[in-house]
Amino acid sequence: MKTMQAVQVQRLSDDLGGVALTELPMPVPALGEVLVRIEAAALGFPDLLMTRGGYQAKPSLPFVPGMEGAGTVIEARGGNRLREGDRVIVGGLTGAVAQYGAFREEAVVPLPARLDMAEGAALRAAYLTAWVALVRRGQAVAGEWLLVHGAAGGVGLAAVDLGKALGLKVIAVASTQAKRDAIASLYAPDHVIDGGSGFREQVLAITDGRGADLVYDPVGGDVFDESTRCIAFNGRLLVIGFAAGRIPQIGANIALIKGFSVVGVRAGEYGRRFPERGAENIESILKLAGEGRILPHVHARYAMSEWASAYRAMEQRNVIGRSVILPHQS
Repeated sequence: MKTMQAVQVQRLSDDLGGVALTELPMPVPALGEVLVRIEAAALGFPDLLMTRGGYQAKPSLPFVPGMEGAGTVIEARGGNRLREGDRVIVGGLTGAVAQYGAFREEAVVPLPARLDMAEGAALRAAYLTAWVALVRRGQAVAGEWLLVHGAAGGVGLAAVDLGKALGLKVIAVASTQAKRDAIASLYAPDHVIDGGSGFREQVLAITDGRGADLVYDPVGGDVFDESTRCIAFNGRLLVIGFAAGRIPQIGANIALIKGFSVVGVRAGEYGRRFPERGAENIESILKLAGEGRILPHVHARYAMSEWASAYRAMEQRNVIGRSVILPHQS
């Protein structure tokens, strides 16, 4: 029996104590699946939460984590779209932090030639979230003001990059000077501001008192509360997640009086509910990446044996963009 190395969540724990690098049988693709040699697996905050049972999706134990990766097709047991040797991006709830993975054919898309494997692994989830938020749910119009919270994180940094590509005026918010400097250097948003309390005054000053037309919020908590005080009339407050831990609440009278909308964003669910639009979403992201108009930032590349360091860096909020594990490097 052929085997492979993989990171496996064997039990849930708050300290990664239930996660181990182990040897597993190499997957055998079923009909309609594609076997991929995984060259890079990108980590997002949900991957960390799943090791604790803190994410809304709770895979059955044991499981191989990793929601997105990139690699080379070894075998395709489906239609004629994919062939052995194709460079691809893969996506799903789990399975990417391994040397090989079997993925549903519809979850495998071509890797744009401009991107290397690590950049390709970091593209899909973050940029699809940003696309669904800004284009589908937020109905962004070029020239509008976009306020991005948590702008150094994976989904936040993608929103900064995509926002610039869409012609929005971007205000990026980050908690440390090092993060603000990195964001400014990478994507040159129109403004980069401190993420501490009091950003309301900065946003209103930047927008000449108007406020932000779109607020992209993966943080929640106090950030959400203060965002309601610096959003423009007819603005859209895009709820991405709750990295701060507290799920905020709002009185309906506030939205009524200030004339803004609170809009929930679930990119994966959007694609499942509207499959045709979901396919258009990923095609749009691949096209922008292929044209060089967006480029995912890879914070660090870790060998498979360094998986715990990659997770801890994410836990300590030291990652700008995405960290990537390289399964065939030990």
